[in-house]
Amino acid sequence: MNTLFNPILAIFGLGAPELLLIFGVLILLFGATKLPALAKGLGKSIKEFKKAANEEGGEEAEGAEKKPAAKQESTKTHGSN
Repeated sequence: MNTLFNPILAIFGLGAPELLLIFGVLILLFGATKLPALAKGLGKSIKEFKKAANEEGGEEAEGAEKKPAAKQESTKTHGSN
């Protein structure tokens, strides 16, 4: 067995019979012709999610360095003319 997939499968506790069962159910639900399209769409959505998460994190770090601290305006209350 490939040593690359051992830790991944061990995390989820999945073996070959479980993976075959999941794959069989997917084929029954979606059909063999739709599975490649579903996998492609899933891959694209994961890629865009990671891209958006990286862009958001970069903007926060850049924004904190570039923007000076906002000055607090003193608010006048009724008694402090």
